[in-house]
Amino acid sequence: MDDDVRLPEGYLQAHARNYERPEVGAVAGRVFDRMKLSDSAKINKSDTPYEIDWLPPQAMNPGIAWYFIDLVHTTQPQQVISARGCNMSYRRKLFTEHGVWFDERFRGSAVREESDFCLRLRQTGYQIWYDPTAHLVHLGEETGGCHDISTRSLKYQRTFYHNHFLMALKNLTLGQQLHLYAKLFDCHVLGNPPCNKSGSPVKILTRGIFYSIGFVDALATTLKSNWDDGQIYSRQEAQNHNSALNTHKSAGSGEL
Repeated sequence: MDDDVRLPEGYLQAHARNYERPEVGAVAGRVFDRMKLSDSAKINKSDTPYEIDWLPPQAMNPGIAWYFIDLVHTTQPQQVISARGCNMSYRRKLFTEHGVWFDERFRGSAVREESDFCLRLRQTGYQIWYDPTAHLVHLGEETGGCHDISTRSLKYQRTFYHNHFLMALKNLTLGQQLHLYAKLFDCHVLGNPPCNKSGSPVKILTRGIFYSIGFVDALATTLKSNWDDGQIYSRQEAQNHNSALNTHKSAGSGEL
């Protein structure tokens, strides 16, 4: 979960009970996202909450799912392609037996890190189950943690596109990649719905430049992985663990 969430009573139990079904490897909970709920109210120009029962078929297509999967407004439990980073849980054996781990090469706010993980999770045969009762409130704080990286900053824009392209290069077929690249360009560069960004030629050109840089950057990350897996935090943790073990052994030898 994120560091800016509010948990209701029974939150953990709502996640846990789904694991009584052996086919479930992960649970995606509903997110009452303050910002997204506010935006949907403005778009619909109504005080009536916008809700949907079932996600469209496109929400299970790895190439374009990211523009159709809605874990904010969906009310019915169902299988989904991915969880959302601020409200997700996983079966332990995914890590211990199947060797599926989070990829530390996803940068900045780590957007698409959980999507990459979930795509690899599905290759094990497990399902990702959406349970709207396993909900929380996402406050959407503007400072703290990843929020200190301004969405208007050069760093954010570069890492945003890098992470999308890295996810695609790692997990998608060529056809699925082309679908994602086209949708990413149409929405985030040209600014068409659902992104609804400014249509200013200067801003489109600027976003197009970051789009191109992000793709080249993701290619470089992929090539670099041939000799460096990029899992710096895991390596640091392993080194610290080994150092602690050696210190413990040395202390033990002294006592003997």
